[in-house]
Amino acid sequence: MKIIGLTGGIASGKSTVSAHLGQRGARVIDADAISRALTAPGGEALPQIGNAFGAQIFDGEKLNRAALAQLVFSDPDARMRLNELMHPLILRNMQEQTRLATQEGIGTVLWDVPLLFETGFDRLTDETWLVAAPERVQIQRLMARDGMNAQQALLRIRAQMPLAQKRALADYVLENDGTVAQLLERADRLWERCNET
Repeated sequence: MKIIGLTGGIASGKSTVSAHLGQRGARVIDADAISRALTAPGGEALPQIGNAFGAQIFDGEKLNRAALAQLVFSDPDARMRLNELMHPLILRNMQEQTRLATQEGIGTVLWDVPLLFETGFDRLTDETWLVAAPERVQIQRLMARDGMNAQQALLRIRAQMPLAQKRALADYVLENDGTVAQLLERADRLWERCNET
Protein backbone atom coordinates (compact mmCIF):
# COMPACT_ATOMS: atom_id res chain seq x y z
CA MET A 1 0.00 0.00 0.00
CA LYS A 2 1.28 3.42 -1.00
CA ILE A 3 -0.20 6.51 0.66
CA ILE A 4 -0.01 9.84 -1.15
CA GLY A 5 -0.76 12.91 0.94
CA LEU A 6 -2.46 15.63 -1.12
CA THR A 7 -2.69 19.12 0.34
CA GLY A 8 -2.98 22.77 -0.58
CA GLY A 9 -4.00 26.08 0.89
CA ILE A 10 -7.65 27.07 1.03
CA ALA A 11 -9.07 27.71 -2.48
CA SER A 12 -5.86 26.42 -4.09
CA GLY A 13 -7.48 23.81 -6.35
CA LYS A 14 -6.71 20.77 -4.18
CA SER A 15 -10.31 19.55 -4.23
CA THR A 16 -10.37 19.85 -8.03
CA VAL A 17 -7.30 17.59 -8.25
CA SER A 18 -8.71 15.16 -5.70
CA ALA A 19 -12.08 14.87 -7.51
CA HIS A 20 -10.35 14.43 -10.87
CA LEU A 21 -8.09 11.64 -9.62
CA GLY A 22 -11.09 10.01 -7.93
CA GLN A 23 -12.81 9.93 -11.34
CA ARG A 24 -9.68 8.31 -12.74
CA GLY A 25 -10.00 5.50 -10.21
CA ALA A 26 -7.91 6.74 -7.29
CA ARG A 27 -9.15 5.71 -3.85
CA VAL A 28 -9.53 9.11 -2.20
CA ILE A 29 -9.77 9.35 1.58
CA ASP A 30 -11.05 12.86 2.28
CA ALA A 31 -10.27 14.39 5.70
CA ASP A 32 -12.88 17.14 5.21
CA ALA A 33 -15.61 14.60 4.42
CA ILE A 34 -14.68 12.65 7.56
CA SER A 35 -14.74 15.88 9.59
CA ARG A 36 -18.21 16.70 8.27
CA ALA A 37 -19.46 13.23 9.20
CA LEU A 38 -17.98 13.52 12.70
CA THR A 39 -19.79 16.85 13.21
CA ALA A 40 -23.09 15.99 11.51
CA PRO A 41 -26.16 15.51 13.75
CA GLY A 42 -25.36 12.59 16.04
CA GLY A 43 -21.68 12.75 15.05
CA GLU A 44 -18.99 11.35 17.31
CA ALA A 45 -17.24 14.72 17.79
CA LEU A 46 -20.28 16.79 18.83
CA PRO A 47 -20.22 16.07 22.58
CA GLN A 48 -16.54 17.07 22.84
CA ILE A 49 -17.10 20.21 20.75
CA GLY A 50 -20.08 21.16 22.93
CA ASN A 51 -18.00 20.69 26.08
CA ALA A 52 -15.15 22.78 24.67
CA PHE A 53 -17.09 25.68 23.14
CA GLY A 54 -20.56 25.70 24.69
CA ALA A 55 -24.11 25.89 23.40
CA GLN A 56 -23.62 29.17 21.49
CA ILE A 57 -22.22 27.30 18.48
CA PHE A 58 -25.23 24.99 18.25
CA ASP A 59 -28.72 25.42 16.81
CA GLY A 60 -30.46 22.92 19.02
CA GLU A 61 -28.71 19.60 18.39
CA LYS A 62 -27.12 20.80 15.16
CA LEU A 63 -23.66 22.36 14.96
CA ASN A 64 -23.73 25.92 13.63
CA ARG A 65 -20.70 25.61 11.33
CA ALA A 66 -20.64 29.32 10.47
CA ALA A 67 -20.52 30.29 14.16
CA LEU A 68 -17.77 27.77 14.85
CA ALA A 69 -15.77 28.94 11.82
CA GLN A 70 -16.08 32.57 12.89
CA LEU A 71 -14.82 31.66 16.35
CA VAL A 72 -11.86 29.51 15.34
CA PHE A 73 -10.65 31.76 12.51
CA SER A 74 -10.59 34.79 14.81
CA ASP A 75 -9.12 33.04 17.88
CA PRO A 76 -5.93 30.94 17.46
CA ASP A 77 -6.43 29.30 20.89
CA ALA A 78 -9.95 28.18 19.94
CA ARG A 79 -8.64 26.86 16.62
CA MET A 80 -5.96 24.88 18.44
CA ARG A 81 -8.53 23.43 20.86
CA LEU A 82 -10.77 22.37 17.98
CA ASN A 83 -7.85 20.79 16.12
CA GLU A 84 -6.80 18.87 19.24
CA LEU A 85 -10.32 17.42 19.42
CA MET A 86 -10.81 16.68 15.74
CA HIS A 87 -7.46 15.53 14.38
CA PRO A 88 -7.15 12.25 16.35
CA LEU A 89 -10.71 11.29 15.35
CA ILE A 90 -10.07 12.15 11.70
CA LEU A 91 -6.79 10.23 11.64
CA ARG A 92 -8.37 7.14 13.17
CA ASN A 93 -11.06 7.17 10.48
CA MET A 94 -8.51 7.68 7.69
CA GLN A 95 -6.37 4.82 8.92
CA GLU A 96 -9.42 2.55 9.11
CA GLN A 97 -10.41 3.42 5.53
CA THR A 98 -6.82 2.80 4.42
CA ARG A 99 -6.84 -0.60 6.13
CA LEU A 100 -10.08 -1.53 4.34
CA ALA A 101 -8.59 -0.40 0.99
CA THR A 102 -5.57 -2.63 1.64
CA GLN A 103 -7.88 -5.58 2.25
CA GLU A 104 -9.55 -4.84 -1.10
CA GLY A 105 -6.17 -5.02 -2.82
CA ILE A 106 -5.95 -1.28 -3.58
CA GLY A 107 -2.31 -0.43 -4.23
CA THR A 108 -2.38 3.36 -3.77
CA VAL A 109 -4.62 5.65 -1.75
CA LEU A 110 -4.79 9.42 -1.84
CA TRP A 111 -5.16 11.15 1.51
CA ASP A 112 -6.84 14.50 0.79
CA VAL A 113 -5.88 16.58 3.85
CA PRO A 114 -5.98 20.41 3.88
CA LEU A 115 -3.76 20.56 6.99
CA LEU A 116 -1.48 17.67 6.03
CA PHE A 117 1.72 19.27 7.35
CA GLU A 118 0.14 21.15 10.25
CA THR A 119 -1.32 17.93 11.68
CA GLY A 120 1.81 15.85 11.12
CA PHE A 121 -0.25 13.39 9.03
CA ASP A 122 2.44 13.76 6.33
CA ARG A 123 4.72 11.55 8.45
CA LEU A 124 2.32 8.66 7.78
CA THR A 125 2.41 9.06 3.99
CA ASP A 126 4.90 7.77 1.43
CA GLU A 127 4.99 11.04 -0.52
CA THR A 128 3.32 14.43 -0.42
CA TRP A 129 1.78 16.54 -3.19
CA LEU A 130 1.04 20.23 -2.78
CA VAL A 131 -1.38 22.18 -4.98
CA ALA A 132 -0.09 25.76 -4.94
CA ALA A 133 -2.00 28.83 -6.11
CA PRO A 134 -0.91 32.49 -5.85
CA GLU A 135 -2.44 34.27 -2.84
CA ARG A 136 -4.30 36.79 -5.03
CA VAL A 137 -6.00 33.85 -6.80
CA GLN A 138 -6.96 32.27 -3.47
CA ILE A 139 -8.50 35.57 -2.33
CA GLN A 140 -10.48 35.96 -5.57
CA ARG A 141 -11.78 32.39 -5.34
CA LEU A 142 -12.81 32.72 -1.68
CA MET A 143 -14.65 35.96 -2.43
CA ALA A 144 -16.45 34.41 -5.39
CA ARG A 145 -17.06 30.96 -3.88
CA ASP A 146 -17.87 31.78 -0.25
CA GLY A 147 -19.03 35.39 -0.47
CA MET A 148 -16.19 36.62 1.75
CA ASN A 149 -14.69 40.07 1.58
CA ALA A 150 -10.96 40.40 0.95
CA GLN A 151 -10.13 40.79 4.64
CA GLN A 152 -12.07 37.65 5.62
CA ALA A 153 -10.42 35.70 2.81
CA LEU A 154 -6.96 36.83 3.88
CA LEU A 155 -7.73 35.85 7.48
CA ARG A 156 -8.57 32.29 6.35
CA ILE A 157 -5.43 32.05 4.22
CA ARG A 158 -3.16 33.40 6.97
CA ALA A 159 -4.63 30.94 9.49
CA GLN A 160 -2.82 28.18 7.56
CA MET A 161 0.85 27.37 7.29
CA PRO A 162 2.58 29.76 4.83
CA LEU A 163 2.77 28.44 1.28
CA ALA A 164 6.58 28.80 1.20
CA GLN A 165 6.84 26.48 4.18
CA LYS A 166 4.54 23.93 2.56
CA ARG A 167 6.60 24.08 -0.64
CA ALA A 168 9.71 23.24 1.36
CA LEU A 169 8.00 20.21 2.92
CA ALA A 170 6.26 18.80 -0.16
CA ASP A 171 7.78 16.09 -2.35
CA TYR A 172 5.95 17.39 -5.45
CA VAL A 173 4.30 20.74 -6.18
CA LEU A 174 1.40 21.08 -8.62
CA GLU A 175 1.41 24.72 -9.71
CA ASN A 176 -2.11 26.06 -10.17
CA ASP A 177 -1.15 29.26 -11.95
CA GLY A 178 -2.87 28.60 -15.27
CA THR A 179 -6.02 26.86 -16.48
CA VAL A 180 -7.84 23.99 -14.79
CA ALA A 181 -6.87 21.79 -17.75
CA GLN A 182 -3.19 22.53 -17.16
CA LEU A 183 -3.52 21.70 -13.47
CA LEU A 184 -5.26 18.39 -14.19
CA GLU A 185 -2.68 17.48 -16.82
CA ARG A 186 0.06 17.98 -14.20
CA ALA A 187 -1.91 15.84 -11.74
CA ASP A 188 -2.37 13.10 -14.36
CA ARG A 189 1.37 12.99 -15.04
CA LEU A 190 2.14 12.63 -11.34
CA TRP A 191 -0.54 9.95 -10.88
CA GLU A 192 0.72 7.95 -13.87
CA ARG A 193 4.31 8.13 -12.60
CA CYS A 194 3.13 6.98 -9.20
CA ASN A 195 1.30 3.98 -10.63
CA GLU A 196 4.22 2.93 -12.81
CA THR A 197 6.43 2.32 -9.78
